[in-house]
Amino acid sequence: MTTPPSLTTPPLHDTPQALHAALASHLRHRIQAHGGWMGFDTFMAQALYAPGLGYYAHGSTKFGSLPHNSDFVTAPEMTPLFGQALARQVAQALEATGTDEVWEFGAGTGALALQLLDALAALGVRLRRYTIVDLSETLKARQKATLQAHANTVQWASALPAALRGVVVGNEVLDAMPVQLLARVNGVWHERGVACSDAGAGFAWEDRATPLRPPVEVPGAHDYLTEIHSQGEAFVRTLADHLEAGAIFLLDYGFPEGEYYHPQRHMGTVMCHRAHQADPDPLQDVGLKDITAHVNFTGIALAAQDAGLEVLGYTNQAHFLMNCGLVEAMQSASLPERVAAQKLLMEHEMGELFKVIGLTRGAVWDALGFARGDKTHRL
Repeated sequence: MTTPPSLTTPPLHDTPQALHAALASHLRHRIQAHGGWMGFDTFMAQALYAPGLGYYAHGSTKFGSLPHNSDFVTAPEMTPLFGQALARQVAQALEATGTDEVWEFGAGTGALALQLLDALAALGVRLRRYTIVDLSETLKARQKATLQAHANTVQWASALPAALRGVVVGNEVLDAMPVQLLARVNGVWHERGVACSDAGAGFAWEDRATPLRPPVEVPGAHDYLTEIHSQGEAFVRTLADHLEAGAIFLLDYGFPEGEYYHPQRHMGTVMCHRAHQADPDPLQDVGLKDITAHVNFTGIALAAQDAGLEVLGYTNQAHFLMNCGLVEAMQSASLPERVAAQKLLMEHEMGELFKVIGLTRGAVWDALGFARGDKTHRL
């Protein structure tokens, strides 16, 4: 995995406009240093992770429900039933792999970590250590405050150990990894990158012919925009290189390859999120909003297999959480919790768009979350 540079204490900016202006200036200098053009993956990495300036490197609220000046909400912030269901799968994985550690990547506010730690304890699981890997210093501070009750178990790491033994969890991590943009224009494939606009203060798209191609042929001659996910796939290969024993569960929105590169999906999947509104323009308001892309789960599975891992299963979030007992847990939950949990399951909410893939080192075992509705054959 090619990670952004380690974050430092962010400089002070009086207003969001000042923060945006500082990051835009930083990006313009980087573009000029790149000869006037920067691949979108590099632009996205800087927009999200530039030390002290990128979206995940400064102190905006980011996670949370309205009206808390946040930009988006993830499943753990919606209801603790999410983490409680996932904990049943984690507990089974710990037992099946003979390990006693959990690693979480991109832990956000720490809500999922808290839910997993509390639920694993309630299940009688004796966890030796819970390690969080997160590039954001401001989010680490929130995580530490959230997880005070588990201070003896939780630690933070900036790098993987040579040999990792445990269960790895990543909820909405892959979608924030930089992607390259490929654009077929008049039948010719280009890499779409970013240049400084003629106006001087903003940014503009610029295409350059490239030998890069999507992993499958996209039928037709119509103009077509899509992404390739070299960093996300490299992340999985890196995990595989270090995982000596254990399992990996990645939850995110995306598709298998056949759906991802469908001829009708011609506008790509890059999307931005700010104040619970979505927009498709990552060149505007850089640093003030999240930038994401859907996940090609076939690419993730192939990268894992090439690195020596086995696929435990692949399914949508609804099937996974139901297999892990979410519906039963809802029966004794409060009405607001049941309403929130239903959003995790409903097809038009998060139930179908979000997927879960499970990976393991060594022999495959029957993972609880994929007992019914496994769609590995569609990868």
